[in-house]
Amino acid sequence: MFVRRIALEVVHEDGATSPVPLKGLDSFAMRNFTNDAIFDDTLPLADGLMEVGLRVPLDLLRDRMEDWLRRKGYLGRDEKLRVSEVSE
Repeated sequence: MFVRRIALEVVHEDGATSPVPLKGLDSFAMRNFTNDAIFDDTLPLADGLMEVGLRVPLDLLRDRMEDWLRRKGYLGRDEKLRVSEVSE
């Protein structure tokens, strides 16, 4: 089910990046209030690293997770979330 590994980074105002804390990823995966079952196929692994299923669209994941992380204080108003697939 979790066949893709993705990296999640906070892009700060100055262009610097940092991994999204595991606590924020876990919060999204365990308490997701988007009411979209598609995000059941997400598994946080470590800071900035998550595995997802094939049916999870990365652009939608980024949009929903960016909103969630901003509301929970893990992402500042002027920061963005970068989601990219990691090749192994």
